[in-house]
Amino acid sequence: MDYAYPWAQAIREFKFHGDTGWSAPLSTLLRSAPWVEPALEAADWVLPIPLSQQRLRERGFNQAALIAKQLAPHKTTTQALLRLQDTAAQSGLTRTQRMRNLQQAFMVEPTQVSLLQGRKVVLVDDVMTTGATLNAAATVLRSCGVAHITGIAVARTPMG
Repeated sequence: MDYAYPWAQAIREFKFHGDTGWSAPLSTLLRSAPWVEPALEAADWVLPIPLSQQRLRERGFNQAALIAKQLAPHKTTTQALLRLQDTAAQSGLTRTQRMRNLQQAFMVEPTQVSLLQGRKVVLVDDVMTTGATLNAAATVLRSCGVAHITGIAVARTPMG
């Protein structure tokens, strides 16, 4: 869905005001997209985009992880993909700045590489603007041998 009224406000309440009750309805909405259910069924692992430790402490939860756990509780792990840097918030940055902001921001936990090699993964995020975050995470996953990656997000900022 578009990151616009009324969903933008709901996502902001969820993400920035700790209203974690939004994780179930937003997950249901995401699951209703025709390609999401088949991607989840085919996936070996569902990986939320991780937050930095600093951002996780500030919020108290990772909104992408809550959505991922609603979507596929038995396939979701928050241990495989790690955020190395507390990058600047992506909102307000240009596409070029977003890409630069995320260089070397992610890594695969070394003890989890063998669990991911040759597997199908669904990456989950709450909002996608340019795709820079999903792309940066997918690049790291590909480099460790993940066979197939599908990126999904609850909302997409309007293009143009």
